[in-house]
Amino acid sequence: MAILFQERPIDRHFASFICRQSGGAAGDTFRLLVSLLSSAVGGGNICLTLAECAGQTLSLDEHEIVVPDLDDLEELLRSFPTVGLPGQHRPLVLDLHGRLYLYRYWHYEEELARSILKKASTPAVGIDEAVLQAGLVRLFPGCKGEKSDRQKEAASVALHKQFCVISGGPGTGKTSTVVRILALLLEQKEGRKQRIAMTTPTGKAAQRLKASVNEIRPTLLCSEEVKLAIPDNVMTIQRLLGAVSGSSHFRYSPKNPLPFDTVIVDEASMIALPLMTALVAALKPSARLILLGDKDQLASVEAGAVLGDICSAGEQGSEASPFSSSLVTLEKNYRFQPGSGIAELSRAVNAGLGEEALALLKSSTLNGIAWQELPNSEELRKVLANKVLQGYQSYLAAESPSEALERFNGFRILCALRDGAYGVSGLNSTIESILKREGLIMQGSSVYRGRPLLVTVNDYSMKLFNGDTGIFFPDPQRGGALMAFFPAPDGGVRSIMPERLPLHETAFAMTVHKSQGSEFNRVVMVLPPVDSEVLTRELIYTGITRAKEGVEIWSNEGVFCRAVRKKTVRQSGLKDALFISPSVS
Repeated sequence: MAILFQERPIDRHFASFICRQSGGAAGDTFRLLVSLLSSAVGGGNICLTLAECAGQTLSLDEHEIVVPDLDDLEELLRSFPTVGLPGQHRPLVLDLHGRLYLYRYWHYEEELARSILKKASTPAVGIDEAVLQAGLVRLFPGCKGEKSDRQKEAASVALHKQFCVISGGPGTGKTSTVVRILALLLEQKEGRKQRIAMTTPTGKAAQRLKASVNEIRPTLLCSEEVKLAIPDNVMTIQRLLGAVSGSSHFRYSPKNPLPFDTVIVDEASMIALPLMTALVAALKPSARLILLGDKDQLASVEAGAVLGDICSAGEQGSEASPFSSSLVTLEKNYRFQPGSGIAELSRAVNAGLGEEALALLKSSTLNGIAWQELPNSEELRKVLANKVLQGYQSYLAAESPSEALERFNGFRILCALRDGAYGVSGLNSTIESILKREGLIMQGSSVYRGRPLLVTVNDYSMKLFNGDTGIFFPDPQRGGALMAFFPAPDGGVRSIMPERLPLHETAFAMTVHKSQGSEFNRVVMVLPPVDSEVLTRELIYTGITRAKEGVEIWSNEGVFCRAVRKKTVRQSGLKDALFISPSVS
């Protein structure tokens, strides 16, 4: 049976361009492979694995193409001048493992692997062991047992090595550990001279990290002088690198490295390959790099699953490998008590156990989780009304913008898709109609009291970033005029005139992708009634772990179980490049 290949216009145009550059009669097979590669990169892959399509019959433009077997396929590709071996500067690169790349993605992968391996193989210098060991005992008191000791182990690795990855799910203490790492660095003899940068892929994540640092810092068992020296300035990676407006280039690069001795990156699972490569390439040769993230969460919406590849390579490497000793996975959960419904559900989902996860959701013995059979589109509004009123009535009754923003984070509706009755657009429209009917909002235009906003682009001039959440609220200082209020870096709020806002959308419901880096007390996750490519184990896990107290899943049993069993696999050579350990000279 032929496999249908849905070719996008951009895939078709790119394939035609490469065929023209190749000269002569490129043929249907070559054109198909180039189009498949373009489609693969558009789908978040770094490369096209030829073994996946070799010997297959693909249906394209109403005619079928039989793809040759792997050996013949590689021989065919090498016959074209536009296809080169690794290291050759050609539009396409075919490596020795049967992976076909766009040159720039092959280059990103090679450059990142080489840089990471070099840092992982290089010990940090100038560490006073006596001071460090004393600090570890003091800052990590009561660490007994393998799981508890992981935080202390992570701190030790971060101090001793130029490269460290600290992975763990929500509530495992990643941020708590990194704040203690900062204290340990500052306690070293030359620590006060350290220039430290903290960065995240989104502005929302930056605000959360800053708030966490300020919350944890007063609790540390260290001197007041060290506490005061712990930095809390957090910026996005694009801002750290000095993004050049209207360009893909950055101010900082290998020729003009970042002036920092230690760079800490939070929410690393969200970072795509090109941006991670640019960040690592811009570090000083002596700089320390610490990555924090949850390897099981959704990867970047762009190409690559960098943190997942790095962790996978570290987990499968030998104990003697310097790269393996740079990875520490935190396992003990400090947020959820043993037997917690959210903890048990996320464990089952992470393991791909769809039926077990469904049974947990339907069980009455676990607190904090619930199942709702997905209502049809006609019943959706009626069933949704109670949840919407319970979740949003409180923030709409708030008397100040700060109170409204705080209450709004208590509840959120998450979905997998953007369009349709069960997607962001349909659900936001339904929710607005429910609230308007109940008299809780006076919707006459796009600017109304209580409308929640989700910023969808970065606007450095306004200091608003993709993922930031705000609310329209009357401003007493402007005669009650409606202003958009957002959390301010100092813990307060700041107001912006509606006409000065960057691109944004209503945020009663948001996609699971957009929710990354956020936490809500309670979550309702609505899945579509039919299977979709985006319905995967990682999406379900990420949605569940946005909730601190309770999560309710609305779905059909078959759709849910199939999604939990479906693990995202992004084609990449990064794991092999790190595991094989190429020359790091």
